[in-house]
Amino acid sequence: MAGTSATRDRGAARVPVLGLTVLYDARCSLCAFLKQWLAGQAQLVPLRFVPAGSEEAARRFPGLDPRATLDEITVVGDAGQVYQGAAAWVVALWALREYRALAHRLSTPTGARLARGATLAAAKWREAQASRTSQRWGGGAYHWGDGWSYDPTSGWTYVAPACDSGECSTAPTR
Repeated sequence: MAGTSATRDRGAARVPVLGLTVLYDARCSLCAFLKQWLAGQAQLVPLRFVPAGSEEAARRFPGLDPRATLDEITVVGDAGQVYQGAAAWVVALWALREYRALAHRLSTPTGARLARGATLAAAKWREAQASRTSQRWGGGAYHWGDGWSYDPTSGWTYVAPACDSGECSTAPTR
């Protein structure tokens, strides 16, 4: 979604940006890293960080869809401007002293394609991490098709699989 103004009637184009709020997915390791990176940069416009989907985000921005803010980085200007995805990254970079010139280059048609590509690559990485994490050890219960399961509270257990047809496979499932 391109940057849109939620306050056209307030003349947001004439209002100076005094601060930006970055909504980010606090459960995402890439998002948390980038939040720390942004926070550590010299800022021309102060950046505030709020976990997307949090109570604070709902209270401060009741008009925003919490699911959408978890799916893509969202930046909200103090005059009500809302930016998501690639546009949010360009605005966040614009707030940084060392990256403002890059933000201007990324705001051109060619730069916007590059910014969108980078945003899509990050989204793909997040998706891969989420699916990889759900398949790896995460401290939860695991069940195998051969009857074995593991639960951190009770340990390993075995329950023989049902064999209604009488032709059950004895081959391991792992």
